[in-house]
Amino acid sequence: MLRLLHLFLALACAAAPARAQEVFDKLITINVAGTTGGGIDLVSRLVSRHFGKHIAGKPNVVVQNMPGAGGIRAAAWLADVAPKDGSAWAIFAGGPIIEPLIGARNPGYDMSQFNWVGAVAKDVGLCVAMGNSQFRTIDDARKAEMVVAGTGAGSETDTYPVVLNEVLKTKMKLITGYLGTKETIMAMENGEAHGRCSFALSAIKITRPEWIRDRKINMLFQLSLEKSPELPDVPLVFDYVTNDADRRLLELMVATKAIALPFAAPPGVPPARMNALRRAFDATMKDPEFLAEAKKMLLDVEPTSGEATQAVVARLYATPSAVVERAKKLLTVN
Repeated sequence: MLRLLHLFLALACAAAPARAQEVFDKLITINVAGTTGGGIDLVSRLVSRHFGKHIAGKPNVVVQNMPGAGGIRAAAWLADVAPKDGSAWAIFAGGPIIEPLIGARNPGYDMSQFNWVGAVAKDVGLCVAMGNSQFRTIDDARKAEMVVAGTGAGSETDTYPVVLNEVLKTKMKLITGYLGTKETIMAMENGEAHGRCSFALSAIKITRPEWIRDRKINMLFQLSLEKSPELPDVPLVFDYVTNDADRRLLELMVATKAIALPFAAPPGVPPARMNALRRAFDATMKDPEFLAEAKKMLLDVEPTSGEATQAVVARLYATPSAVVERAKKLLTVN
C-alpha cells in the first residue's frame, strides 16, 4: 500500500506542471472592431498566424470582424457576451478605450476592467487631407471648411474633429457613419471627404503605403505626445497649443497612441490563463517569422506587455475629473 501511495504521489507531482501550464485546447477568436482590410484587421490576422505556436495546446487562432459604432459594439460584446476563458479577444483603435470615460453615452463597460494581452506598437495619429485638396497646413483648415470622414461615435475619427475645432479653431465638418477604415479611404479617394482626422500612421503604411511614398496626402499635423522619427517635418499638435487646460485635454485624447494595436480579453479571465496569454504574446512579438512578415507589411513592431498596457489604461481612467468633464461636455454638445 505504501509503495502504491508513493507511486500515486509521484504521478501527481509529474502531472502538476502540465496542469499549471494552462493548456489552450479551444479555438481562440480575435474580434476586430473594424472592417476587413483596415489596419487593425490586417495586424490581427498577422498575429493570428503566429500566436498559436507559442502557447500550450497550440490552438488555432481565427479572426472575425465586428464593426459598428466606432468599435463600441465589439467592446460591449467583449464585456458582456464573450467567454471568460481566454478564448475570445478583441483588438481596437484608440477611441473605444476612452469612450466610457469621455463619451456622451454610457456604453456599459469600463476598459480598465478588461484584461489586456498586449499592444503591438507605438504610433502617432495624423490629420490628413488628400493631396489634390486645398488643405495643406493647419491654417488652411482654419480658413475653410474641411470635410473629414468618420466611423461612428466613440471613434477617434469622430471625437478628434470636435476637440480640435475647439482647441485649434479649425473648421472640420464631420461626415460620419462609414463602416470602417476601408470605407473612409474610399470616401477620401472618390472626393466625398477631403481627409480624415485622426488616421494612424501605422494604418496608412499598411493599407495605403503609396499615399506616403507618392505624396498623395498632405499631413497637417501629428496627434501624439511626441513626433514620429519618420516625420520630423510634420508639426505636432502641441506646437499649436497655448494654454495648460488645452494641453491636458489633448494629452488625454492622444494617450492611447503609446499602446497602439492593443489586444484585450474580457474581465473575469482567471489570472493564470491571462499570464499564459501574455507570455505567449511576448514570445510572438519576438518570433523571427512574425517579425519578417511584419516588415513586409511595413509594420514597425514596438510592443508593450500586457501588464504595461493594463497600467496605461488604468492611468487613463485616473485622469483628473475636470479634464474628463471638459471632454465629455464638448462631445455631448456636438
